[in-house]
Amino acid sequence: MADSIGHNGIVVSIDDDTHITVRIIQVSACATCSIKGHCTSSDSKEKLITISDCNASDFKLGDQVYVIGTATMGMQAVLLAFVIPFLLTFITLFLTMSISDNEGLSAILGLVFLVPYYVLLNKKKNLLKKKFLFTVEHLN
Repeated sequence: MADSIGHNGIVVSIDDDTHITVRIIQVSACATCSIKGHCTSSDSKEKLITISDCNASDFKLGDQVYVIGTATMGMQAVLLAFVIPFLLTFITLFLTMSISDNEGLSAILGLVFLVPYYVLLNKKKNLLKKKFLFTVEHLN
């Protein structure tokens, strides 16, 4: 399991025989710290994950489960969400600066070029759902 990422969760909905939705609480390392009450950096987020291609009849609402994804999926998600947009902004910024020497225009264009990227990601959502597949196991 060294190359997998997992979270405990609770089944919140069962859509049909192949789809369940699991609520996980994603916490930062700070959220489990003993002095988190004296610090403002602790956080936790609630996420809903839809898991396809599972035997949904094995689960009931409220079941505690363990959601598993691969570390490779995590790295691909970081690449799509952070690395590519950073490189796109960085390259646009410096190309525009070398052409126009206008910092304001370069900054605006660097951000504007992110819009088509995220629109494209949104349009490819179904393809990404097929690529990022999670598995689920009952907790004993």
